[in-house]
Amino acid sequence: MPELMQFLLSGATVGAVYALVALGFTIVYNASNVVNFAQGEFVMLGGMITVFAFQAGLPLPLAVLIAILAAAVIGVGFNKLTIEVARGAPVVSLIIITVGASIFIQGVAQVVFDKQLHRFPSFSGDDPIRILGATILPQSLWVIVGAIVVFIGLWAFFTRTLVGRAVLATSNNRIAAQLVGINTTFIMAFSFGLSAAIGALAGVLITPITLTSYQVGISLALKGFAAAMLGGMGNPMGALVGGILLGLLESLTAGYISSQYKDAVAFIVILTVLFAFPQGLFGRSSMERV
Repeated sequence: MPELMQFLLSGATVGAVYALVALGFTIVYNASNVVNFAQGEFVMLGGMITVFAFQAGLPLPLAVLIAILAAAVIGVGFNKLTIEVARGAPVVSLIIITVGASIFIQGVAQVVFDKQLHRFPSFSGDDPIRILGATILPQSLWVIVGAIVVFIGLWAFFTRTLVGRAVLATSNNRIAAQLVGINTTFIMAFSFGLSAAIGALAGVLITPITLTSYQVGISLALKGFAAAMLGGMGNPMGALVGGILLGLLESLTAGYISSQYKDAVAFIVILTVLFAFPQGLFGRSSMERV
C-alpha cells in the first residue's frame, strides 16, 4: 500500500505539470485552431528566468512575477511576429511555424542562459510530508494545488467575464465574432499571452523538484500535447484530467514495469487516442456543413 501511494503521489505531481501545459495548448487551440508546439518552451522560460533573476539578488516572489510576465510578453510577441503574419496559411504550416519557434527559443535560451541544470529554493522547505506511509514534498503540493487553482480560475474567467466569453466566441466562429464587434486580433494575442503565462507558472512550480535547463521544453511539450489529446483537444476539463491520468500512467509504468519505458507512455497515449477515440475523453464529435 505505501508503495502504491508513493507512485500515485508522484504521478499526481508530474501529471499536474502536464495538465498546466495541456491547458496552454487548449487556450491557443480554442482561439486559433493551432497546436502550439512552442508551449513547452514557455515552461522552460518560466523556470530559467526565475533562476537567474533570483541569482541576481531579487526576492523569489518578485523573480517569479517577472518570469511569468516576461513569458506572457514573449507569447504575445510570438503571436504577432509569426501566427498573425501567417494567418490564412494551412494549419499544417502554422504548426510547423510553432515547431520552428520552439527550436529558436531553445537556441536563444542556450545563448542567453547556459547549458547547466538549475533550481531555486522550494517555496515551503524540503521536509517531506508523510501520507499513508508514503512521502510527498511540500513543493509537490504547490504544483498540484496550483494546477487546480489555475483550472478553477480559467473556468471562472471563461464563464464569468466578457473577455473570457469573447475568447469562446472567437473559438466558435472568428468571422461571426468580428461581425458582432469583438476584436479578434486582441483576443488572439491575449490567448497566446495567457497560455505562455500558464506555461511559465508550471515551470516555476516544478523547477525546485525536477530542475530546469534550456532543453526541458521539448519533452514537456510532447507530454502536454499527449495530455491534451487524451482529454480532448480544446477542452479545459479534458486537459486537467488528461494531464493527471498521463502522470499516473507514467509513474505506475516506471514503478511496476521499468523506468526505461516511462517516456514511451506519451507516445502510446497519442497513438491510442488517434486510433481508438480521436476526440479524446471529453472531446466533441466534429460536424462539417456542406
